[in-house]
Amino acid sequence: MKASGRDREDFVLAAWKLPLIVAAIAVAIVGGFYLGGPGLGMAVGGLATAAIVVSAALQVPRGPIVPAPLGDFRRHVLLVAMHPVEDTRTSTRVAQLCRGPEDEHVPSEIRVLVPIRGRALDRWSGDRRVTHARAQRDCVISLAALSRAGLAAKACVGDADVVLAVEDELRAFPATDVILLTGAAPQGAEERVAGELRSRLQTDFLHLLVADGAAAERRERAHQIRS
Repeated sequence: MKASGRDREDFVLAAWKLPLIVAAIAVAIVGGFYLGGPGLGMAVGGLATAAIVVSAALQVPRGPIVPAPLGDFRRHVLLVAMHPVEDTRTSTRVAQLCRGPEDEHVPSEIRVLVPIRGRALDRWSGDRRVTHARAQRDCVISLAALSRAGLAAKACVGDADVVLAVEDELRAFPATDVILLTGAAPQGAEERVAGELRSRLQTDFLHLLVADGAAAERRERAHQIRS
């Protein structure tokens, strides 16, 4: 497992492009009136207006994400497990990151957040019971692995939108550190989540890439049994 050192920059529309977009819309509407008369011009204008309204409605405010105020001097670590903690290597590494040299007297507070991993069919049907049960199972697996590493933690299930889940959790949890756990080869969605959290979080952030150590451990145990 290793920490990702790659930074991502949020996409920002350059200011000089805005007049060009407005000019393109105006030319399209005028062209519609010129080529097809009032009917086509009004239709083009209506489509342009609808596109602008939909685009504005889909924009999500991207302000800073600020954790709740601290009530003590302990470390409060939020572990966002897009990839569940299963193997000994991962749980040991996480335990090392969550513990400090002074933690013998002041233990850290660890919260494991497992976002729902919804499938398109589940979202279409509106039935979240299967995905919620899967997330709860990942919570139990992660807590058991961390417990074997000597780390006491609590877990909860969050929204399928990982950034929104983190934002909701930090309204009440005073995180001093946020650790994002993804697979060793993060997909596009995981990279986008890491980039947005890195740019918006107002606390320490670390992105950990986790190899599939659980599968390796299962193969090793099977080999020992056969031997």
